[in-house]
Amino acid sequence: MVKIGQIELGEFPLLLAPMEDVSDPPFRAVCKSNGADLMYTEFISSEGLIRDAAKSVQKLDIFDYERPIGIQLFGSNIETMAECAKISTAANPDLIDINYGCPVKQVACKGAGAALLQDIPKMVAMTKAVVDSTHLPVTVKTRLGWDDSTKNIEDVAERLQDIGIKALTVHGRTRVQMYKGVADWTLIAKIKDNPRINIPIFGNGDIDSPEKALDYKNKFGVDGIMIGRASIGYPWIFNEIKHFLKTGTHLPAPNLEERIKVCLQHLEFSIKWKGNHGGIVEMRRHYANYFKGLDHFKPFRARLVTAPTFEEILDIVEEVRNYYQEPA
Repeated sequence: MVKIGQIELGEFPLLLAPMEDVSDPPFRAVCKSNGADLMYTEFISSEGLIRDAAKSVQKLDIFDYERPIGIQLFGSNIETMAECAKISTAANPDLIDINYGCPVKQVACKGAGAALLQDIPKMVAMTKAVVDSTHLPVTVKTRLGWDDSTKNIEDVAERLQDIGIKALTVHGRTRVQMYKGVADWTLIAKIKDNPRINIPIFGNGDIDSPEKALDYKNKFGVDGIMIGRASIGYPWIFNEIKHFLKTGTHLPAPNLEERIKVCLQHLEFSIKWKGNHGGIVEMRRHYANYFKGLDHFKPFRARLVTAPTFEEILDIVEEVRNYYQEPA
């Protein structure tokens, strides 16, 4: 049984990665109902939360059916991060996660996210400040290092465990790599093999099929896997992996009706959470992924991403259903 503090996650948990502008409550809802064991909010700017910025505060929204769920924070100021840990604790998540992995310039150039991989003493001090500011388990998500010459994750793992984190997720790329190339899990395996390490170690990067999940589980010995991009528009991946790990066989791929059903569930929740206009706009990034692989779908997508009302979207989806009608 894999545990983060007292949170039980099963024998080999599958985690939904926190993804900016993707892993909001509507997206998390469809992933949870399709097998995700642990999920996180989109990452929340500590500076935004301190300023009471509406977007940051809204990201604190969590719902009981999502549990266990973590709130993920990022920032460059130790005192601000500690204060935000207290604010986040009051929102009653199951854990607090610190983002030391985000590679994008807007974050890293401000000294947050993956930038902390260039200042390990500050990373350790910031983590300790967060740990000391909450009674909740604190976890960390990070990368192998800043670049190929500074892959310091083995040392980082020991130092963060020593000051109290309860789990570590490692993306198998450096910051310089961004999302290019192939994720290298060999150092993740070394952390897991380190006899000093006794917290759960989760691997992240490039898991996009049940076969790869099983292969990486066996090859690298991680306690669980975090899945990000492969779940966008395809929340079924969690249950597909679980079924394959258990039986060695594949679940049937979702048919058109199932894709439509989950897509509309996602849309309805999005409207409920963000209001009619906000919810409709938010969903536009997802249609291409929900209907990926359908021939000649581009004209339908063009209409879906410009349709201004829920009723018009339903009409277009009904056209999709009729156009791609599967034989009985």
